[in-house]
Amino acid sequence: MAITIFSHAICRQHVAGDDHPECPARLDAINDQLIRSGLDYVLQQKDASPASKTDLCRAHSTRYVSELYAKAPADGHIWLDPDTQMMSKTLQAALYAAGSGINAVDDVMQASDKQAFCAIRPPGHHATHDQAMGFCFFNNIAIAAEYALNQYSLKRVAIVDFDVHHGNGTEDIFKNEPRVLFCSSFEYPLYPHTGADTVSDHIINLPLPGGCKASQWRAAVSSEWLPALDAFAPELILVSAGFDGHAEDDMAHFMLREEDYHWLATELKTVANKHCQGRVVAMLEGGYALSALGRSVVAFLKGLM
Repeated sequence: MAITIFSHAICRQHVAGDDHPECPARLDAINDQLIRSGLDYVLQQKDASPASKTDLCRAHSTRYVSELYAKAPADGHIWLDPDTQMMSKTLQAALYAAGSGINAVDDVMQASDKQAFCAIRPPGHHATHDQAMGFCFFNNIAIAAEYALNQYSLKRVAIVDFDVHHGNGTEDIFKNEPRVLFCSSFEYPLYPHTGADTVSDHIINLPLPGGCKASQWRAAVSSEWLPALDAFAPELILVSAGFDGHAEDDMAHFMLREEDYHWLATELKTVANKHCQGRVVAMLEGGYALSALGRSVVAFLKGLM
């Protein structure tokens, strides 16, 4: 068993604005908790490398990628949507965030019983094929999945998204791709107000109400996701790891705790051990209550271990 943490200092240089919840301190909170827990001594840490335009264009339209490069401001900031602000360091941070998933896929595919966690920002799962939204510029998890499908000729990749907001961008990118099983749990109705009406044999959405307790969430995951994942028999499991469903996070209204993220990690590791030699790549999405975020990441990683 080995877990590699991929990150890069450039991911801290994207600053969306004073008091914005998606802030550089999120990565510091994770690193602090890794040190406090002692896990930093047993985890391998590597610098990410940036994604190329070729990598980006597997998941996004060439037009969108070109426009985002062209819009990148030399100074100041611009708004791409009411929630998504781009400044001079954003493009580079987003490229390293996306590239980390590619690095992680290579890391776990080239050895058995390997897992990786990408401690990166900006997040990605709201970015659609041709649109930035919800703090997201490039869809990091989709770019990693497309790379795995193409580079390693995989036929079955599972994406599990437990962020409290629906992974609408990931669903948009893979809605017609049966090689990808997409499982998303989220509070509904809540931003981006999508996912409850999806009908697909390879997309399993779990829209759950505000105030959702851990027992309710675990029951839905156990009855809907886990049998589907087992039947799908993924060759690789990718995870959009959003920890904003924690009871301390005021971005939403779920009542999850660290032990719930630990539980899910153990369940995913069981599936991975059965079907894909233990290979799991998780990428940070949401999680804005800093102490809860750090503790939850540590609990999730311990579950993978």
